[in-house]
Amino acid sequence: MRVYSVGSRLCKTYNERATNRSWSHLQNFLVTYSSRNATAVDEFAEFEDFEEEFETGAAAAASEEDDGDSIEDVEVEVEDEEEDEEPALEDLELGHDEEEFEGWDAKEPVVGNNKEVPRLTITKVPMHLRTNWDSYFLEMLMLAGLAVYFLNFVVGRSKNQRLANAWFSAHKTLLEENFSLVGDDGSKDVDPNAGLIKESENVFTLWCSGRSCCEGMLVELKLLKRQDLVAVISQIVRPVTDQIQIRVNLTEMDSFVFCVAAKKTAQRLVKDMADISVFCPERRSLEKMGVSQVFSLMNEIGEVSAALIDRRMIDALNKYSDLIDCIHVSDQFTGQKQPQEETGTATKLPEPAKVLICTFNLPTKQRTPQEAADAARPLMQLVFYLLERVKRFRLGKEAKAKAINNRQKAQEAFLKSTHAARAEAAAARREEKRRQEKERIMAEDDPEKQRRWEEKENKRQMKKKGPRMKQLKVKAI
Repeated sequence: MRVYSVGSRLCKTYNERATNRSWSHLQNFLVTYSSRNATAVDEFAEFEDFEEEFETGAAAAASEEDDGDSIEDVEVEVEDEEEDEEPALEDLELGHDEEEFEGWDAKEPVVGNNKEVPRLTITKVPMHLRTNWDSYFLEMLMLAGLAVYFLNFVVGRSKNQRLANAWFSAHKTLLEENFSLVGDDGSKDVDPNAGLIKESENVFTLWCSGRSCCEGMLVELKLLKRQDLVAVISQIVRPVTDQIQIRVNLTEMDSFVFCVAAKKTAQRLVKDMADISVFCPERRSLEKMGVSQVFSLMNEIGEVSAALIDRRMIDALNKYSDLIDCIHVSDQFTGQKQPQEETGTATKLPEPAKVLICTFNLPTKQRTPQEAADAARPLMQLVFYLLERVKRFRLGKEAKAKAINNRQKAQEAFLKSTHAARAEAAAARREEKRRQEKERIMAEDDPEKQRRWEEKENKRQMKKKGPRMKQLKVKAI
């Protein structure tokens, strides 16, 4: 009985030790598992647990040696129980709850020594710039084009500026002899040293005033777009020339429209200019008068051409046939023809102006700017000569009556073409007047007055809808 009690006491002691050891293993597993998912991991906690386990096992071994050989069979049974419990702990360690940890894939393969190494893709690096210039051919071509464009801009702008300055210096004395103010820019302070006004890189203007029979003279230099490389290339395909347009606003002249122009220019003027297309659309040759055949005449009244084209005019037309482009004198100048859509909506003729317009070509080819300006000086003298001729010319009685009749016909034709637009405008004005009257009546606190106005309006509407009848008066015999 004593042996049985001692054996049972030893078995109870070993069971308590095995239980303590199992709980120690479970605590180690939980500490290790939680340390993997924590933000701050203590890498040395596992080694501390193993040290505690090692100390516990050493103490147990020392106590086992003191107990003796009488309990060997019990130790075997305890060891068997430990071996039976270890698989359960391993199963507990491998098990996990899928809903407890998010973002963790249990089936994720573990990379080991037997797995394939991922392939690395090496990016192809282009060759160095100095060894592959052909790859930058387009960039170099664009840079070269920009350099050429900028160089052409500088050269073309400077040439146009030199040409304009040369023309003004060559004509300044002549302009000052005929006008009291040369180079007026519209400001209150008069600058005696004022000159050309630069509108753009190829357009320069000059305003002169202070002369009898005219309000003033506007000189416009329309030079080639030498600063634009695209325009320079287009000029090779379609050649154009530098031009000077002189417009004199007249105050004294008779009623007529007269134009002498080159054939191509005359064709364009008949098509585009309003006064020429209405009063003198027919083009005639000047060969009978001894003028070069390159010019065409558009004249409203016959005696005007006989008075203006005299011997001096004929000599100038023959000598400077390549420089004179157009000479236009009109008392009905309104600019270019309006489109058909705008003509149908217009209710009033544009205000006409009395003008003398001359367009000349500048001889800049194979000449310096100063030589080209000197060659154009006689053309400016021709303008002043024509100005005096137009000032003194007067139509005869029959020619005057013909001119007045032509202007009346033009007025009637315009009114006829714009009748619908004028009727619509008149109806709109009447409707607006009636609406204002209604607002004024309704604003008053007089019901009787409002009732009378409504009756009047109803009668007017009924009369407008009813048939129209003519009344004939018959005298009694």
